[in-house]
Amino acid sequence: MKKTVLAVTAAALVAGSAVSYTAFAQQPDRKVEERWQPSAADRAAFADARIAALRAGLKLNAEQEKLWPPVENMLKDLSQKRMDRFEKMRAEREKQDGKPDPMQRLRRSADFMSETGADLKRLADTAQPLYDKLDDAQKQRLRVLVRHGMRDGMRERGMHRFGEWRERFRHWREGDADGRGSAPSGQRL
Repeated sequence: MKKTVLAVTAAALVAGSAVSYTAFAQQPDRKVEERWQPSAADRAAFADARIAALRAGLKLNAEQEKLWPPVENMLKDLSQKRMDRFEKMRAEREKQDGKPDPMQRLRRSADFMSETGADLKRLADTAQPLYDKLDDAQKQRLRVLVRHGMRDGMRERGMHRFGEWRERFRHWREGDADGRGSAPSGQRL
């Protein structure tokens, strides 16, 4: 008797889930809600807020305050340069008909890395006099604030979606029905 009740319950669950799946699959496609894209003014406001937060978090004394304006100007210049680069890349993407040329992407990435390296050196040179005047507590706060700001910047640029890339890589590695391919047999990536 118990086996019969168990079998009937299992059959009802399976049938019910099949009906639910069929009903769900027949629903019209729902429009995927577009993700909010910050405007240039929004990105500038966020950059200014991060710079202000950095200054507030450091709690500069009068002597250190005199050394802050060149650092702030450099941070604003670098932020503007990054936004200009972003807009240029967006415009280039819109002009392209198909997929971008991989060699062109490599060259553009190399140029970006060279420019970023030079900018970071300029920032270090500009910030060094202020950094030398910070006490140990301020230096620790600076480390935390910069690390936190980097995460926010990565999130703003979409790098927080690493999980999506990991999932795509898993599909490639394991192979799937969408034809995304699979890793060579016997290899585990």
